[in-house]
Amino acid sequence: MGVSWTAWAADQLPQPSVPPAKGGAPVPDAAPAPPGGATPEPTPAPDAAGDAAAAEPPPPPPPPEATSATLPMEGGPKDRPLTKDFPQKGAMVLQSVRPPILETPFEVFDKGYVTPNDRFYVAWHSGAIPTTVDPSAFRLSVHGNVRRPVSLSLAEIRSLPKVEVTAIDQAPGNSRGMFQPRVPGVQWGNGGMGNAKWTGVRLKDILDKAGIMPGTVQVRFKGAEKSSNPGVPPYMKSLDLAHATNGEVIVAFAMNGAPLPVLNGFPLKLVVPGWYGCYWVQMLNDIELLSAPDTNYWMVSADVVPATARGDVQPGDTGYATRPVGRMVPRSFITNVKVGEQLAPGQPALVRGIAMGGDTGVARVEFSSDGGKSWTTARLDKDTGKYSFRRWQAQFTPKAGSVTLMSRCTNTNGVSQSRDANWNPAGIMRDGIEAVQITVGDDGPAAEQ
Repeated sequence: MGVSWTAWAADQLPQPSVPPAKGGAPVPDAAPAPPGGATPEPTPAPDAAGDAAAAEPPPPPPPPEATSATLPMEGGPKDRPLTKDFPQKGAMVLQSVRPPILETPFEVFDKGYVTPNDRFYVAWHSGAIPTTVDPSAFRLSVHGNVRRPVSLSLAEIRSLPKVEVTAIDQAPGNSRGMFQPRVPGVQWGNGGMGNAKWTGVRLKDILDKAGIMPGTVQVRFKGAEKSSNPGVPPYMKSLDLAHATNGEVIVAFAMNGAPLPVLNGFPLKLVVPGWYGCYWVQMLNDIELLSAPDTNYWMVSADVVPATARGDVQPGDTGYATRPVGRMVPRSFITNVKVGEQLAPGQPALVRGIAMGGDTGVARVEFSSDGGKSWTTARLDKDTGKYSFRRWQAQFTPKAGSVTLMSRCTNTNGVSQSRDANWNPAGIMRDGIEAVQITVGDDGPAAEQ
């Protein structure tokens, strides 16, 4: 039996819960029978107080679920539909149906440092991805500049020493919708990212099964995703050999303690901590060792930035050299206050957020409530790994008027977010400080304590 969009193989992996039919409610479990088959005791009649309580009107129905999300972009369109129509996913911001591209609603990031599997963003490069995977027939091929080509089953891969890393998977174009002037491509808000505990095996241990031949310079990865454009090769990405064998790159078969969702790469996903998600090849089934640098389209033409420190050029610039996007840069976000929100003046307000150090850990986060004129050091929550989100919080007492909130991350290499965002025609590797504009007035809500 195979794994499809809607079901797991019962003999290989645990079955997921089945959501209720659209518009319906879950069927409750039957009440357990009493021990020994005895007749259950009748429910006692309510007393007078119970009668009075029963006579109270029922609580009002919950508000209807949101059907759209507003992304914090300058210019329009800002609204995107929310969908629950994709398998193993809850409510997600719909960016594209084919290929499937789903954004994590930003409020999810305020609930914890790990992003739940059913709210984890989805990004594919073509619509030609398998909808069924048979775990028993699956093989991972390792070939090229090796001593002995191998074809590994999932059981053989799982027999290798198991490792776990908590790391951020972020689309290189995350926040593309905020680039000014605007650029083509998926108009992501800030939800093209997620953080998970990835379980798998070291890539190095898999490569050792085949034996690395002298002269190998790069390792290329390909998944089951096919090209839907005759002029473009299947999606492939490469890492330098030293990076591929450093022990940090893993081949994951689980995230957050559960099998990978199909839309997040089941059965295997390459995890490259500290690097953009374009290298995190999904449905990984082919590894090739190369004796020359990879010049395929996806390395030299797609996902490239100007060969400057920040991948930054001025709009209209031409003739500059480019390089493949690679290491992530520091970023931070405010998660519990939205653009346009109103607060009451004179009451202490708590601001929460998340930060990432990019290719290393978070050293500090600073907070500003005056548009960057002054900064205070935020309090960091526990460190869950240098490639993980680091939660932070700060307090301020708002004054009436228009207020601009900002946060700034500095990583353990001493690299800080730039005051102004970079720009490039691909709309990738955004690194600037994000601003949250709010209004403080007498009719604002009570501040969170």
